[in-house]
Amino acid sequence: MTQHPALPLYPHRHLLGIKGLSPQDIELLLDRADRAVAISRQPEKKTSSLRGRTQINLFFEASTRTQSSFELAGKRLGADVMNMAVASSSVKKGETLIDTAMTLNAMRPDILIIRHGAAGAAALLAQKVACSVVNAGDGAHEHPTQALLDALTIRRAKGRIARLTVAICGDILHSRVARSNIILLNALGARVRVVAPSTLLPAGIAQMGVEVHRSMAEGLAGADVVMMLRLQRERMAGALVPSVREYFRYFGLDAEKLACAAADALVMHPGPMNRGVEIASEIADGPQSVIEEQVEMGVAVRMAVMEALLDPRRSRDEAP
Repeated sequence: MTQHPALPLYPHRHLLGIKGLSPQDIELLLDRADRAVAISRQPEKKTSSLRGRTQINLFFEASTRTQSSFELAGKRLGADVMNMAVASSSVKKGETLIDTAMTLNAMRPDILIIRHGAAGAAALLAQKVACSVVNAGDGAHEHPTQALLDALTIRRAKGRIARLTVAICGDILHSRVARSNIILLNALGARVRVVAPSTLLPAGIAQMGVEVHRSMAEGLAGADVVMMLRLQRERMAGALVPSVREYFRYFGLDAEKLACAAADALVMHPGPMNRGVEIASEIADGPQSVIEEQVEMGVAVRMAVMEALLDPRRSRDEAP
């Protein structure tokens, strides 16, 4: 990334959520990520921008896709990357998140990547450590790098985000991906719809500046982007859907439902996919799908975020 003119300094020390970021902050991260895509497509993928920096991945929830993406991003930037095995750590012996934070802080890392089942865990960690913190998903609260990689995928495919109609479909109630995407897409001027059965819509969702639909045909009508969400049965208390077969019939994305969207609509899914539950295989693997591109953009966005937070220009102005 050093061969390009320097981008403006990113003004924040942590990335805890999309909420609180300005449109300029978001665009700056996307512009950085565009540069990272070019690096990832080179035969020689490793840079030295984070040489000598230490990155610790602290995942209290399993996530092969996100953790491996952060790990690869750090290594491509030249960082020393440590994956903390929480399942075999002192956390399982009763250590609190704050205890863990204090222990890790004593190791003097430069950046901590945390995924946790409790909303606000990343923000709490950021108050207790001297390094930068990236939220890789906290409960049903936010997943900022997922929203950024989705935005980058859309922007590269469509050339813009403003004035596009984006339909986010499925388990809105339990989805931190939906929340972060709604905040980001609204900030960049998209028209956002959510589509789900009433049991999977959070109370007050319309107050987030979205159109609410309970029918796929209505919600997808003319949409430029169709973003499907995983049905998070592990987070459900009680039967919120009658059966996965019934769910797919009414809310799973198949060719008939996709035909309601714009002819060139993008099909997205944050993964992991439940084929035949949220999305038909022929759609997931079809010509309108950009699901593989989302995975590629994930590495680029995480490279951009870490490089922005650890910009050497910041260290002259802020204490480590």
